[in-house]
Amino acid sequence: MALPQTSTSPGTHKLLGLEVLRFLATIAVLLWHYQHFAYLANRPVDFVRSEQPFYSVFFPFYEAGEYGVVIFWCISGFIFFWKYNTSITDGTVGGWTFFVNRLSRLYPLHVSTLLLVAGLQAIYFAHRGFFFVYQDNDVFHFVAQLFMASEWLAVTGSSFNGPIWSVSVEVLVYAAFFLTLRVLPASPVVNLAVILAGIASGTLIGKCFVFFYAGGLAAMARQAVADAPFRRNLEAMAACATVAVPVTLWLAGIDLAKLSAPLLLITAPLLLFCCSGPIVLPRRVEAVLETAGNMTYSCYLLHFPIQLMIALVFASLGRPIPYVNHLFWIGFAASTLTAAYLTYRWFEAPAQRLIRQALLRKEEAGRIGPAPLPNR
Repeated sequence: MALPQTSTSPGTHKLLGLEVLRFLATIAVLLWHYQHFAYLANRPVDFVRSEQPFYSVFFPFYEAGEYGVVIFWCISGFIFFWKYNTSITDGTVGGWTFFVNRLSRLYPLHVSTLLLVAGLQAIYFAHRGFFFVYQDNDVFHFVAQLFMASEWLAVTGSSFNGPIWSVSVEVLVYAAFFLTLRVLPASPVVNLAVILAGIASGTLIGKCFVFFYAGGLAAMARQAVADAPFRRNLEAMAACATVAVPVTLWLAGIDLAKLSAPLLLITAPLLLFCCSGPIVLPRRVEAVLETAGNMTYSCYLLHFPIQLMIALVFASLGRPIPYVNHLFWIGFAASTLTAAYLTYRWFEAPAQRLIRQALLRKEEAGRIGPAPLPNR
């Protein structure tokens, strides 16, 4: 069997650990949003979180899955700094190439799911007199989502394919990332300055900057120690700190939920540093992990439309959604993951190639840019 490269130099090994991590972050968001099945209009009714299927196994995702978005932002920062920190600075990757790579990766599925949800919500509204979960489905919000700008302005309320909000925020960070590297070379000092500015802003966009650039710090640290003889010692120390910090706070009786942002800011980059080390696996296992990572964006954007379709079926039958049923849960999870895989293989990847072939030179079109999210 073919094995991946064993060299630890930057760029010579696949980030298989991060593929696993971003797949788990996607599952976290998927299970966090499972509560949508209990919604009447924009709030859950008679919903008991612990009664959700397989709660004893998946309770961390049910209870804290919303933080998967933060992990997405951090992973995006790591991957962007890992692949682009020198190529943008030295002009190897220009603005047009960078823009087309992002557009081809994000936009085809985004606009497709936006149109799908808009149509399905209209049908649902005709049945129930209100929308499913996200209520602000008007022309203004549609146009904002169409341009991936739903979180840029003072737009109130989530709308249409609601989970896209995290990508909308991240798009602004992508632009700032590119423009900053064209002026200043990547350095921990710049990243720390951006992180402090983001914290000081107290905004959602600022929060995305914070975790994106914190992920960038993890990438710089990984590249800096790639061939160092003490690398394994640092990895062990980082792994211990990732576990020890939250456990120590928990044993001290501190409410971790109240410290979620600073705690994640410390532990998420450490986790990325640990997971980004070189891993030698059989080619078949490697292919499975890469497939799981590739499915994350489609899973993220498809899970709400699938929930909406299911809600429509039960609304038309005049029956409540049996979301506490274990077989129902299995059917929803299996259908979402299957749809995500098929969508990536037969729609996302082909659309990405077509756009790049149409808008980039041949040598540029062959480059595969980093995956987004996504948001998370």
